[in-house]
Amino acid sequence: MIGHYLTNQLLVAMPTLGDPNFSRTVTLVCEHNKDGALGIIINRPMEMAISEVFEQLDLTAQDIRLRDQPVLRGGPVAPERGFVLHPAATEGAPVYDATLAVSAKLHVTTSRDVLAAIARGEGPNEALLALGYAGWGAGQLEEEMRANAWLNVPVDEAILFRVPYSERWTAAMQLLGINSERLSSQTGHA
Repeated sequence: MIGHYLTNQLLVAMPTLGDPNFSRTVTLVCEHNKDGALGIIINRPMEMAISEVFEQLDLTAQDIRLRDQPVLRGGPVAPERGFVLHPAATEGAPVYDATLAVSAKLHVTTSRDVLAAIARGEGPNEALLALGYAGWGAGQLEEEMRANAWLNVPVDEAILFRVPYSERWTAAMQLLGINSERLSSQTGHA
């Protein structure tokens, strides 16, 4: 996809990607344009549950299933900043204050109101909370794509919301028709 923007794509780290921040990660590209890119890693759970974030914000989760849902490490940039990935609101559903449409089906919200709605049991049915993000400057992601650091595949909502975190990298590789067990961490030139 060199020369095209990768918004609403999953970036799948190749085994040769040596940066420990991104080793075996799957990253949702939320925004990509001539100025750079912003993505959220979707397969790095932290040792922090959403209930801890709610407590810090003086929110009480009505749904006890949320209490144990892990917060994700969304990337190395601004780890104190929260991002909620969720399906786009249906007609008549609340619209949140600071929301970016990744696609017609998927949004990312950075305002507290989405967390308050989730805590009350009135928020999106599916959501991921991530702290931090992955950022690339102008042309940086394109250069990494040319260097074969990443593969890209269209977003699959099952991977985002329903596949266990530990299986997301393999599941994303399978979307590409790649058996991850056959990939080598060595590079070569022909």
